[in-house]
Amino acid sequence: MSTLIPKTNGKNQQQRAALRQFLLVLPALIALLLFFVIPIGSIFVKSLFDPDLTFKHYIYFFQNPLYTRVLWITLQISVLATLTSLIIGYPLAYVLRRAKPTVRSGFMMCIVLSFIISLLVRNYSWIMVLQRNGVVNMLLTTLGIVEFPLKMLHNKIGVMVGMTHIFIPYIVFPIYSVMTGIDLSLEKAAQNLGASRWQTFWRISFPLSLPGIGAGALLVFIMSIGFFITPALLGGRKEQMLSNLIQIQVVDLLNWSFASAMSVILLAVTLIIFAFYNRYLGVERLWGGVKL
Repeated sequence: MSTLIPKTNGKNQQQRAALRQFLLVLPALIALLLFFVIPIGSIFVKSLFDPDLTFKHYIYFFQNPLYTRVLWITLQISVLATLTSLIIGYPLAYVLRRAKPTVRSGFMMCIVLSFIISLLVRNYSWIMVLQRNGVVNMLLTTLGIVEFPLKMLHNKIGVMVGMTHIFIPYIVFPIYSVMTGIDLSLEKAAQNLGASRWQTFWRISFPLSLPGIGAGALLVFIMSIGFFITPALLGGRKEQMLSNLIQIQVVDLLNWSFASAMSVILLAVTLIIFAFYNRYLGVERLWGGVKL
């Protein structure tokens, strides 16, 4: 009889420990349910019922060349915005890692300030800069570089400039956080063994910073694929993204069912791309893990 008591007490302790862990996670589960599961589920249900069960909105989307073209433009702009942000953000993070503390603090302050400034303010600022009589065109015409003002607004150039400016911090911080964990003595050791600066960068610095590149690129791509404000203000009719068409369906046409269907399609495309990323690169590598 005495041998059964410790086993019972052990099970009770395990149950109490499991209950405590569940209670700690319960607020996060409730938040996920309220802010993610229920809204996404309601949008999915609304896309299928109009008012009866139907797939006509999905069929219409893929049968209409306009919407498939806008989906392709959305993917193009998202990829280009990710690449341009990475091209500018990676060297900036590289310099920040090796800069003096005072210089690093100044750059960090400038990057943090970009989060404080409103998106609308930043986009309208680019309108003032890129318009035909804006700062850039006035400078180019004054210097005699161009004879007539360049069209840099309401096209893909304006969208790319605005989105790159907004997304650079989201690239810099993940890469910089990974670079701070890289031991700089490895680069010195490689140079002492006869490696040039380029060889040291490509064989040591760049491979060790890949988790930060992957994290920043994935974050920027997911954000840009559903971006709305910058394409609406700086883009033209040929640069409409799917989020802009969803807004038109909701606000102008009050077609909630078709808008919900487009939202589900956009979410599905994002999940598919995320699955490919996880399949060939591994999400665990974003945190320095090893893909099995």
